[in-house]
Amino acid sequence: MKTHLLKSYLSHWLNKVDEHSIHSPFFYDFYVNVIRKSREASGIKEIEQIRTALLENDTILDLQDLGAGSANGSGGSQRTLADITKGSASSARLSSLYTHIIDYCAAKYIVELGTSIGLNALYLASKKDGQVFTFEGSKALTNVALTHFEYFESKNIHLIEGNIDKTLPEFLQKTEKLNFVLMDANHRYEPTMRYFELLTRRLNEKSIVVVDDIHWSTDMERAWNELYRHKLVYGSIDLYRCGVLLFDPALNRQHFILSL
Repeated sequence: MKTHLLKSYLSHWLNKVDEHSIHSPFFYDFYVNVIRKSREASGIKEIEQIRTALLENDTILDLQDLGAGSANGSGGSQRTLADITKGSASSARLSSLYTHIIDYCAAKYIVELGTSIGLNALYLASKKDGQVFTFEGSKALTNVALTHFEYFESKNIHLIEGNIDKTLPEFLQKTEKLNFVLMDANHRYEPTMRYFELLTRRLNEKSIVVVDDIHWSTDMERAWNELYRHKLVYGSIDLYRCGVLLFDPALNRQHFILSL
């Protein structure tokens, strides 16, 4: 695993470009107003205070892990809240990136696959005019996330508990459109591809999908390499930690490797 991560990081570092190499007006604007601005963001203070407290919380959770963990997760059926927060929760920088993307595409209908402890969902829901539907398979994690949602009195977060293999198709049957999707659950090739194919039924040319941990394993790299070449994807950005997929035919199938 460590050898793979080192090789993938070196490959990304050697192939990445900066804004001076982005000749597409759309991608240049996206870089300046989303990626670069998110670097300057310090996160949402109230949410980061919760993160700080969680990093010192030794409460042990019995996890029902229906996926393959995450890039930094240590796995195992029992983990402390501190370990989960450190290893599995999105960083403040990543969460800030997602909120900037939501602003950029004026997303109203937002899906997150993989709630974990709920910090990311709080970021996604910080724009009060959007509705966030977040999916989690672990009962222990949903209990923690719900506590955070209640503390922040978040009325626009809808937590959908259960195996995503079942809950996602059921949800999509009742949903007409999705503006922004964050795929951060079950980090394996087959479920990643299957979830994506399900989601495409509710996407349009202005939708944006972000895939987390695209270089975590050979399995996820295989998924990412197929996703950004998918027939419905017309633009993509490899940020190493995650990948961005765009569906507007006007983008003419452009792919960029950039730094977050």
